[in-house]
Amino acid sequence: MKKLTFENIANFFLKNFFQGLVIIGPIGLTIFVIWYVVSAVDNIIPSVAKEIPGLVFVSTILITAVLGYLGNKFVVGKFFFDTMDSLLEKIPGVKHIYTPTKDVMSSFVGDKKKFNDPVWVKTNENPEIWRIGFLTQKEMSDVEKHNYVAVYLPHSYAISGWVIVTEEKNIKPVVGMTAASAMKFAVSGGVAGFHSDDNIFKAPE
Repeated sequence: MKKLTFENIANFFLKNFFQGLVIIGPIGLTIFVIWYVVSAVDNIIPSVAKEIPGLVFVSTILITAVLGYLGNKFVVGKFFFDTMDSLLEKIPGVKHIYTPTKDVMSSFVGDKKKFNDPVWVKTNENPEIWRIGFLTQKEMSDVEKHNYVAVYLPHSYAISGWVIVTEEKNIKPVVGMTAASAMKFAVSGGVAGFHSDDNIFKAPE
């Protein structure tokens, strides 16, 4: 039986405290983000939000879903949104905000998702180093880079990343992981993605 000392008690407390942070941290952050988003959308119409909290948020979600359905399934709706899209892309000043925003959002969601083709990229020859990324342009001949491709490399624990242009021979498809698992693997610093159902953070013995 170990002798109870201040150091032993402190180590025991800190071990369990940090394990508690691992458990409640993701839960607390998730709740905070959801609360922040709902509150921000609700405050678009403060008077309604004050009377019925959450109504503006739910209405916004439903309206967005309806607009998405109309824009994809009905000729009139598709024509209207295509016309608006063409107009906004031609207005000076506005197009520099609208076009990049549309391109970034469509890269993650919708029918034109770009980050759905995970690849391994050789970034160093000796020693041989590979990074995981997403193939975004399969050919670069328009800019005189024949047999080259563009790959997006996400940063770990961040929403940022950077793009490299490399020869086709330096990439190979990711096998055994979906695009979602590959993104999780990249942004988690390599601790998640292969076995999404496994408990990554276990209490120390």
